[in-house]
Amino acid sequence: MKTTSFITLLLLIVVSCSKKTQQQITDPKEYATYLNVTENISLENAQKELEFWSVKLAATPNQYPYLQKIAAANTQLFSITGNIHYLKDAENNLLIVNEKTNYDNAAYLRSLARNYVSQHRFKEALNLLLKAEKNGENLQSTEFQLIDVYLELGNIKKAEHYLSKVKNFESFEYLIRISKFSDAIGNLESAINYLEKALKKIENSNKPELLEWAHTNLGDYYGHAGRLQDSYQSYLKALEINPNNSYAKKGIAWIVFSHEKNPAKSLAILAAIQQETMAPDLHLLKAEIAEYSGNFAEKEQQIKQYFTAVNNQKYGVMYAKYNVLLLVEDKATIKEAIEIAKSEVKERPTAQSYDLLAWAYFKNGDVKKALSIIEKQVIPHTFEPELLFHAVQILKANNQTQEANLILADLKESSFELGPNTAKILTKL
Repeated sequence: MKTTSFITLLLLIVVSCSKKTQQQITDPKEYATYLNVTENISLENAQKELEFWSVKLAATPNQYPYLQKIAAANTQLFSITGNIHYLKDAENNLLIVNEKTNYDNAAYLRSLARNYVSQHRFKEALNLLLKAEKNGENLQSTEFQLIDVYLELGNIKKAEHYLSKVKNFESFEYLIRISKFSDAIGNLESAINYLEKALKKIENSNKPELLEWAHTNLGDYYGHAGRLQDSYQSYLKALEINPNNSYAKKGIAWIVFSHEKNPAKSLAILAAIQQETMAPDLHLLKAEIAEYSGNFAEKEQQIKQYFTAVNNQKYGVMYAKYNVLLLVEDKATIKEAIEIAKSEVKERPTAQSYDLLAWAYFKNGDVKKALSIIEKQVIPHTFEPELLFHAVQILKANNQTQEANLILADLKESSFELGPNTAKILTKL
């Protein structure tokens, strides 16, 4: 009996240690140095670039190509700071340079298209790229961007068509597109495989921005695949290249919150991020953490701060998704949410947009209308846990329990992506 008891105790200790090892992915000693960065070299360089070309333009106002350089610096400043004014300034300069060239310079058209993609103005970006395609200058660069935009618009066939035109497994640009395409059709393993190959292509190159981008995107993919240790390491690699990479820090903050269930440490990371960027969606993550901690007053305060931030008209439709998801929670604003969702469907007819509309109808009590949308436009076209989480609830509301339970079984493996608050709801469905 004593031997048996000892073995049982030993097994319990091993299992307990195993759980602790599995639970702890991150190490504050590894990422702490990136939370107290006193200088931002990328920011300083972008500011110097902006000043240099602004002075050049002031000295020679007829040199309109300088506007392109100024726009590039503004775009970089937006990506670093999240300040929407920089992105809109870039747009204004790119509009001028395109007007100067009668919208017949493919490079300028592509630059403005990239700007519109950042603003989620995908149809306008597409129109510009089709003009650039007709122009024919540096055609492959245009075709790569067309793939990006068609994927954003949910037009898989068109994206596949252009992928066949630029097919080259030795090309970094092609590999990252085939990776995005694989992710869009639900083949996450291939998406990871192609992006890993893309990373190898540039590992020994002097292209830190591309390396940084590849590592952060791999971090996302690994997270979706449940490879959290790999995800964490990828974010750390991005931070080694750029200690001010707020996106990588946010990825680590999510691991700390969603997997390790450590709100305090996650909030400490977010506090550091907010010293670097003013991206409004950080308030929503803080609201989610507050809800998990039972601090509902703080949750409401963070949501108010979010709405104050996005109240700036310059954001346009960039935060339409979040706005809908928040507005449907209040009967007083649910009609507004439905109208925003309708606009999203019109401008970007993807499963994500249709999900917003279906969810808004569902929250408004129109469960039949919501069901019709998710059956035709959402479930057959997506593998995203958040969308399927909505679908389960809509199916159950329409007494389609069997179909809902089939999706629910798969969703329970997506608790990391969905977060602890949603995972808790899942257990009750």
